[in-house]
Amino acid sequence: MDPLVSVVIPCYNRARTVALCVESVRRQTHPAIEIIVVDDASTDDSAMIAASAGATVMRLPANSGPGAARNLGAAHAQGEILFFLDADVALEPDSVAAAVAELRSSPRLGAICGVLRPESLLSHNLIAEYRALQMYHWWLAREGPMEGLHTALCAMRADVFRELGPFNPDLRHTEAPEYGYRIRQRYDVRSTAAIAGVHDHDTTLKVLLPKVFLRARASAYEVRPGEVLGGAASRVLASGLILAAALTTPVPLVVGAGGTVVPLLLLAVAVALEGGTYRRVVADRGIGFGLRFAAVHLLYQLTSAAGAAIGTTERLLRLGTRRATPPIGVPR
Repeated sequence: MDPLVSVVIPCYNRARTVALCVESVRRQTHPAIEIIVVDDASTDDSAMIAASAGATVMRLPANSGPGAARNLGAAHAQGEILFFLDADVALEPDSVAAAVAELRSSPRLGAICGVLRPESLLSHNLIAEYRALQMYHWWLAREGPMEGLHTALCAMRADVFRELGPFNPDLRHTEAPEYGYRIRQRYDVRSTAAIAGVHDHDTTLKVLLPKVFLRARASAYEVRPGEVLGGAASRVLASGLILAAALTTPVPLVVGAGGTVVPLLLLAVAVALEGGTYRRVVADRGIGFGLRFAAVHLLYQLTSAAGAAIGTTERLLRLGTRRATPPIGVPR
């Protein structure tokens, strides 16, 4: 008998995409699905649109973040399996069936994550296309065993969720790696391209870069050792080298023209660490787009490294708000 899968969709101001998200779940090949959209105090028509598309809609009284929204949906879910899905992602039709098969394949598997496709759902300018390709190649590179968790599209057994406890609602940007850390104390986590979706990506640097900065800052300040996403070490190092290259650009003014080798060498090493991504993008889209991709990516890395540097400094100086006490069920 096919298990009931509860698809839990946290939603905040996603009127543009939530209907596409819900409709993609309704088109799944797995026959037993309930769809729960948790509206996180949206100021647009997201809740009404989700209900019209066929979802059960629950509402939070105040904006509380995606962790709190997932917790509310999971608390009311009836399914044997929980499938968490972002409201700006449209699932490919076999994704839920693939998640069920993966989770049934091994009792050691605590969560199974999917991959975002290399295109954007509705937005199709340079920034959206950059982000789609960047995330696709990074996530595809992590296919297989994972050291963390990403919650844009992931599934776990409901009994595992109850055993580990809810997402920490006090973490707005780092609730996923924190939960991944908890899962890996007892279970394995994997990623597979058999679970896939198309995400609606940001279209401007004005929107994208502040998000990148805040997430990097929060991650550096909040995340404990072992809570990083698998495969992230080389990316973190590359971003750090980009920041170092930017900071050392004045060196030639101090030591002469020979000092230009310092920032150039740092930049070259950073590019080499991301060489696989650049090669795949050029192979997919050509050298012209590859150069534009590289320019945006360098800005992305510089912003991420700056956020991480500030977060690390705050952590060392114990500034800001410390991580709240984890909810019941969270190992300290």
